[in-house]
Amino acid sequence: MEKKIANWGNYPIIDADEKKFSFDAQLEKLIAETPHFIPRGNGRCYGDASLAPTTISTLKYDNIFSFDKINGIFECQCGITLDQILEVIVPQGWFLPVTPGTKFITVGGAIGSDVHGKNHHVDGSFSNHIIDMDIMLASGETICCSTSQNPDLFEATCGGMGLTGMVTRAKFRLKKIESSWIKQKQIKAANLEEILKLFEENKHYTYSVAWIDCLKKGADFGRSILILGEHATVNELSEKQEKDPLKLPSKKQISFPFNLPSWVLNPLTVKAFNFLYYAKNTKKELSNIVPYEPFFYPLDAILHWNRGYGKKGFVQYQFVLPLDVKQGLIEILQRISAKGLGSFLAVLKVFGEQKSMISFPKEGYTLALDFPVRKGLFDFLDELDQVVLKYGGRLYMSKDARMKPEVLAAGYPELEKFKQIVSTYNPKGKIRSIQSDRLFLTSQQ
Repeated sequence: MEKKIANWGNYPIIDADEKKFSFDAQLEKLIAETPHFIPRGNGRCYGDASLAPTTISTLKYDNIFSFDKINGIFECQCGITLDQILEVIVPQGWFLPVTPGTKFITVGGAIGSDVHGKNHHVDGSFSNHIIDMDIMLASGETICCSTSQNPDLFEATCGGMGLTGMVTRAKFRLKKIESSWIKQKQIKAANLEEILKLFEENKHYTYSVAWIDCLKKGADFGRSILILGEHATVNELSEKQEKDPLKLPSKKQISFPFNLPSWVLNPLTVKAFNFLYYAKNTKKELSNIVPYEPFFYPLDAILHWNRGYGKKGFVQYQFVLPLDVKQGLIEILQRISAKGLGSFLAVLKVFGEQKSMISFPKEGYTLALDFPVRKGLFDFLDELDQVVLKYGGRLYMSKDARMKPEVLAAGYPELEKFKQIVSTYNPKGKIRSIQSDRLFLTSQQ
């Protein structure tokens, strides 16, 4: 079916023929008959990684194969979304091992982006918890892979943006929990120096993330709020909460009804938002117990919140820098502040060590920022790319809509190995996206 599609950033918007399937035989037929395509889940990556003239939607391929409630092992098809999984596993005392900031992504998308969460420094990325998975290749053949079986295919698929084939089945480990509540602590940091110190002092927490003010200058440069969390035990709950400790949170959602005019987003409104957000915590430290929804997925309560960036859309710029190059964070934040391009949502996290071929995380600090698409933005982001590379960092393909091929190559030392594996399992680039062609992953310069 021909229609206009975009991912979560609403940039770019393209015309695409979207094909759907529910059964393996249908998928095999689609792959055989389709010259070029990219697998597409719920479209919650930000850039153009799952955009192509022809897409194959996985959303109807969403069955659960098995759920071992004793050992916490979950097996499913690739089109099921994390929110669907949570509704099944949380009442049984289990949680996702790793989750990004939205639960509206598919398992296939989680693998293709090798998603990380607030607990990477403790639990790694999603791929760390996969036992094995099946992948239908461009040839229509299905291959099972894991860290020990066809490990080259496994490693190139985790974080490989869907270019090795269609993940059809995944089996992964879950995290044991006593309740559906999170014991949360928030600490205000006066500046960047303090927030980095607080991350180090609180690295024993399973979950940590910070909101950071990108526009503040002087002594308040980089002022932040650190948010820490642990899954609450039954003993930590109130009398009312412990009556049903594994109760699913209520789904209170509002909808953003239309695209905001582009003039609404300017340095003054961002400064006002940042002031109010920082001031809402009236004390240096706040501790409370909250449902898992607002802790892990605060923006999921606002349907279509991406419309807040206007009809031209936005890009999310996410990079990681090694732990020992604090100066890189300072330089990037200073450039953003000087340019007046502060983001409402500036999220700082810590990554632990991860050795992988194409996955984004590596030990260091990662910062994600949202920028409305406007004149001059991409030239400015090209400048930031060079700062990221100068300090030994790299960008996240799942958030990218404009990176140049040489920036990708400089940030990922094993890129050529990845491309060779893609060409082995996906000969002639049958599975390809706008992004993969732009970055010369499925086309040559």
